[in-house]
Amino acid sequence: MFSRRFTRSIATGAAAIAIGGGAYGVLNATTASAGSGTATAATSPAATPGQPVPGNGGSNARSGPAAGGAVGTVASVSTSSFTISTSAGQKVTVNKASSTTYRKGTSSSSASVLRRGQSVLELGTTNGTTITPSQVIAQPTKSGGSATSSAVVPFQRGAPSTSKQVGQIPANYTQGSGTIVSGTTANKATAAALAAYPGGVVDRVVQLSNGEYEVHNIGVNWPHHVFVNQAFKVVGAN
Repeated sequence: MFSRRFTRSIATGAAAIAIGGGAYGVLNATTASAGSGTATAATSPAATPGQPVPGNGGSNARSGPAAGGAVGTVASVSTSSFTISTSAGQKVTVNKASSTTYRKGTSSSSASVLRRGQSVLELGTTNGTTITPSQVIAQPTKSGGSATSSAVVPFQRGAPSTSKQVGQIPANYTQGSGTIVSGTTANKATAAALAAYPGGVVDRVVQLSNGEYEVHNIGVNWPHHVFVNQAFKVVGAN
């Protein structure tokens, strides 16, 4: 019963970044690797900001860039890149590419949407806290700024990661399991996770054995793993 209520509330919150035909949807996704998913072999655990590597069982960290993204406020803009600050205080560098597409709402736009103070969602290839986006989607800026979700615990150096679980976690889930996906699938899962838990940086999306997705979140002390079902609704986090 709790899981059903949790899923319904998260689905409502995710309306801020609609998937598909919504006002700020992920439309006409273009990535270097198109399609619903690409398998990538797991590698040795590696530390990521805000997430120490556990002593047992690995960390689900994978080396190399992968599909992901972030949402935040534009802090500075140059010819080749721009920077954003997330609601949890994470600084992200976004490198422009000739293939990057820009949207404002449901309409095509240009890099002119990149103005200081503008809220934007970036979807593309993430390498740590650097993103090369396939898409940049301008979002309405709320009066008073974008507040961190009350559920997100911002990263604080030296502070232990928060250990808690909410919603529905796949029964067979173990850190390090699954295959990394890309393309439209990764974009939709990333957008759903960031709508529910803004503030961090998604550095990969993993498809689990039950068909659901684990969206890996760095730059915050919680949550590090956001679980998204096959309908791209957030169902749990830990």
